[in-house]
Amino acid sequence: MAVIEDAMLTTYDNPFNPFEEFEQWFKFDMIHGHDCCGRLARLCGTSVNVLSDEINEDDADKAMDEIVKDEPAIYLKVTKESFKQRQKELKESNENKSN
Repeated sequence: MAVIEDAMLTTYDNPFNPFEEFEQWFKFDMIHGHDCCGRLARLCGTSVNVLSDEINEDDADKAMDEIVKDEPAIYLKVTKESFKQRQKELKESNENKSN
């Protein structure tokens, strides 16, 4: 079985890392009305007490893909590595704009 890297649903406007700054990320997400966790929970057909972790993770992954497909201008799915790469690219872009 292939190992799937953990992913999180976030928004383009949220500057916080959902893996490392979850409390700040969550607060920003809720204040701005995105509710990534709630959207994900509503789409997942998972049950912690009934289904295996593998099935729950697969359902969450599919739900994230569906949310991103429905609203690609707002939501994105990130991994720890892709989020760090995105932060790096945004920083470089901002530096280029100020020069």
